Amino acid sequence: MTTPKKENDRRIFDLLGIGIGPFNLGLAALSEPIDGFSCLFLDAKTEFDWHPGMLLSASRLQTPFMSDLVTMADPTSRYSYLNFAKQTGRLYPFYIRENFFLPRNEYNQYCQWVSKQLSNLRFGFKVTQLDYNAGEGIYHVTGVDRRSGQPQTYLCRKLVLGTGTTPYVPDNCPMHDPRVMHSASYMQQKTYLQSQSAITVIGSGQSAAEIFYDLLQDVDTYGYQLNWMTRSPRFYPLEYTKLTLEMTSPDYVDYFHELSPEKRSRLIANQKSLYKGINAELINDIYDLLYQKRLVSDIQCQLLTNVALDKIETSGDKLTLKFNHLEQEYALEQQTGAVVLGTGYQYRLPEFIQGIKSQIEFDDRGQLAIQRDYGIDIRGDIFIQNAGLHTHGISSPDLGMGCYRNATILQAVLGYAPYPIEDSIAFQTFDPTKIRTQQNLPTSSTHSATSSKTISSAVQPTQHRGLEPQAALRISPSGGSLSVLMAPNKEAQ
Repeated sequence: MTTPKKENDRRIFDLLGIGIGPFNLGLAALSEPIDGFSCLFLDAKTEFDWHPGMLLSASRLQTPFMSDLVTMADPTSRYSYLNFAKQTGRLYPFYIRENFFLPRNEYNQYCQWVSKQLSNLRFGFKVTQLDYNAGEGIYHVTGVDRRSGQPQTYLCRKLVLGTGTTPYVPDNCPMHDPRVMHSASYMQQKTYLQSQSAITVIGSGQSAAEIFYDLLQDVDTYGYQLNWMTRSPRFYPLEYTKLTLEMTSPDYVDYFHELSPEKRSRLIANQKSLYKGINAELINDIYDLLYQKRLVSDIQCQLLTNVALDKIETSGDKLTLKFNHLEQEYALEQQTGAVVLGTGYQYRLPEFIQGIKSQIEFDDRGQLAIQRDYGIDIRGDIFIQNAGLHTHGISSPDLGMGCYRNATILQAVLGYAPYPIEDSIAFQTFDPTKIRTQQNLPTSSTHSATSSKTISSAVQPTQHRGLEPQAALRISPSGGSLSVLMAPNKEAQ
């Protein structure tokens, strides 16, 4: 990390990041080698640990290893997964394994390896307040060192919020009862769960499926009843075909961002199987394991779809779950010993943002009005990670698009692109107004302008030669751009 600029004997960072999850950790790794660029990243945790409650032994990422912290922006970076594998003696085993999808535990180990090498991270610092000095154009980031208890204020010119998402809990779920828990704490609660006579998993996403599969392996050993309930009409498999994966591309982000908020909202509601579904291999593994268990034991398992959880009653030594069957409009109850809510995560602006909230832009629905370059404020000083599902589509939680977003943020902050930014990689054309009338040749385009405004202008509709403004668009056969496929992160974090 370069020495931050000093004004009036004060350290002023060019960029300060709050929260150190995979996305901001990747930004820190990409920022450190840039000459003359000073940055610092803060997190209240004492060390990097990625969703420790879901580090199941059999779970793996849903994106290939190239969706690491740096490779899609800088394949030569020493912070790549492949260098981690080499430095830790795992490269040949990884090669022989012939599987692009890393175990989630290994990905966490890789991120920890990177975090221990970077000098621009500070763990154990809890941010409590943000303020802005308009006269100097400087942000004051105040917080407390959790080890010493001492307060401290950092100064910076730009901010990036990477505080991540928080567990979503449906209404009428008594989280004060230890028998009711979110999947985020599953590993810490697993021993307690397996001491119960009955366990119910609620949800139809990847986390719920992984937990059900994990508990199913020991169902005959411990003798508990295992239930899996979801309001979804079926256990949706994740759509993972290659042309669908192009919807996690800069091309589709351009298209999606230009749509009206109403159209974007409708699209996201219909695209859940693209980022919230279950890995098809895991669905098949669950079925096969159910089949095998039933061959040798009279296990008690119940799987039920189309049931919406209305309420959890905690009276007595059992929990009473009240559901409504959505198709038959039929009320039903279930007795269970413990509940695991695999109900996903949601983004909430952190409390410390209040001091500068008036400078942040919101849309008519009260959601963050996230700009194309991931800025959220009136000046273009504040950027955000993994909160743009409603503005940037399914690429927002995608690990494979983290490098693209970080390269875009760096360009907006620095005024130039330290890493080439691909903007045309898909074979598909999502916006018919942008179909080229001339024969296309494979191209590899990058953003090269010196302002974040360039990114916005790149997505404006263009009038093609020979087309009148109101003329019908005739689609003629033409080639597309070379495609570098990036897989969506179905973790939906």
